[in-house]
Amino acid sequence: MKRKNRRPEQIVMLLREAQAKLAEGQTVEEVCRQIGISDATYYNWRKQYGQMDVNQARQLKAVQKENARLKKLVAELSLDNAMLKETLSGNF
Repeated sequence: MKRKNRRPEQIVMLLREAQAKLAEGQTVEEVCRQIGISDATYYNWRKQYGQMDVNQARQLKAVQKENARLKKLVAELSLDNAMLKETLSGNF
């Protein structure tokens, strides 16, 4: 089955739709089948995005993107620092 990459805003909207259907008395399996996801995906999404609204999901995605950029920057600087220390110590 092809994996669909959904944005956090879409996930929050699908979770709200699922909650509405669950409140009507449908089972989790039925709801997941209707929105096209597995039970495990539903529970993982609910754990991660359960109490968020759309704006919070957008902010989360932006923070995760910024965090990844900063981690890459720190890794590059650490590598440069290690190379400079090795050069200055004369062990090359």
